[in-house]
Amino acid sequence: MFNLRLDNISLGYGKRTMLHNISLEAKPGEMLGIIGPNGSGKSTLIKGITRLLQPTSGRIFLDGKDIASIKRQELAQLVAVVPQNPALPELFTALEVVLMGRTPHLGLLRYEGKRDLATVQKAMEATQTLAFAERRVGELSGGERQRLTIARALAQEPKIMLMDEPTANLDINYQIETLNLARQLCREQELIVVVTLHDLNLASQYCNRLVMLSDGRVYCQGIPKAVLNTQTIKEVYGAKVYVYPHPINGLPATLIVADKDR
Repeated sequence: MFNLRLDNISLGYGKRTMLHNISLEAKPGEMLGIIGPNGSGKSTLIKGITRLLQPTSGRIFLDGKDIASIKRQELAQLVAVVPQNPALPELFTALEVVLMGRTPHLGLLRYEGKRDLATVQKAMEATQTLAFAERRVGELSGGERQRLTIARALAQEPKIMLMDEPTANLDINYQIETLNLARQLCREQELIVVVTLHDLNLASQYCNRLVMLSDGRVYCQGIPKAVLNTQTIKEVYGAKVYVYPHPINGLPATLIVADKDR
């Protein structure tokens, strides 16, 4: 079974270490949420898995193989990224953007063939972006762009999809739409989805397991019920909240407790 495993890795920028001794594992069909305050290292962790940053210690394994030994093109076929603020070419059509996802599968000077076009069509169907395939990116809404970015990632035919704050700057309807899509793809295509999130309620509702980071270290990890509680949130975020079981599904829901004296 294809899996992702981080074995005691540390990551940083120059001489500054941002993440210390991180160990975690994810398997197909699982949506793993990375949560923690600003500056806790969530995006740094994503960069490490994509090999944009080299671990200063520890190792990262894909299907039991150290990613340091995997060629760049092969790694791009295995791991796709949905960035927080995707820079999409405004004058490109939606179809042209998704076709970019086939780049890791194309040789030098090779053009897309029938299989590539079929893969792109399937990715656009799965993300409901086929209806605006001929529209230019500059004409699309924020939610449509996010779905398009996911379609481009799917066109890579990855084993792992890394989503860095995919709901940032989206209205609540697009937040729900984006995470519904991610969870559906995770289940139907047996993807490993690793997603960083600020919103603890979204993390609770959509992720199978959570890893809570604090000061560059894993504070705790497990199912949402084990990770999200009043005490851990106070200790990690410094926030006074009330956590209670959601009335419909029993998953932890976080309420802000306002200070009435202010």
